[in-house]
Amino acid sequence: MPTNKEGYYVSDISDEASLKKTESGRTCLECGCPKPDKKVEDYILNIPDFPEPGIIFRDITSLLDNADGLHLAINEMLELLKDVDFDVIAGTESRGFIFGMPIAYELRKPFVPIRKKGKLPRETVSEKYDLEYGTAEIEIHKDSIKPGQKVILIDDLIATGGTMKAACNLVEKLGGKVQKILFLIELAGLNGREALKGYDVSSVVCYPGK
Repeated sequence: MPTNKEGYYVSDISDEASLKKTESGRTCLECGCPKPDKKVEDYILNIPDFPEPGIIFRDITSLLDNADGLHLAINEMLELLKDVDFDVIAGTESRGFIFGMPIAYELRKPFVPIRKKGKLPRETVSEKYDLEYGTAEIEIHKDSIKPGQKVILIDDLIATGGTMKAACNLVEKLGGKVQKILFLIELAGLNGREALKGYDVSSVVCYPGK
């Protein structure tokens, strides 16, 4: 998107008169792109001692219910996919759907849901992974990814990386190639990248703690 001399986003067919004021700055009436006076993390609320003492919960609902914040978050994720060659976007249940779907729509790519076990109606492949207490299982339709297809995996947050590693295994079971893994938020203190070593991992916002 081109900008004018002041740095405001301007569409090819707009001019100074087409700019309006919004919560995050001035925007173009043609496309609604906000001038990024605020960063994505400015829309995320930090809730102390939730779900237990000592934990800071990163609440994205405050981003989702703000039009400018949501628009900015999707745009930042799209920017991280710039020049990446891929065929399919897959998102993990359920917040991977929230961010994966608009990105797939914008880039005209198919979207594949990776769901909890028992939620998909056709023949599936599944993968178990460890939780702090016990195990969980996710699955994907067996015909959703073709051999050789390049896949982008999307979720809202990387913590320990267990769920996303299981998602990578599902893609590879079907003969796909994980081209990139994309998160909105990374909790670096939980070392989730270790579980995803060997993959191209990016995040929009990285918090140093847990």
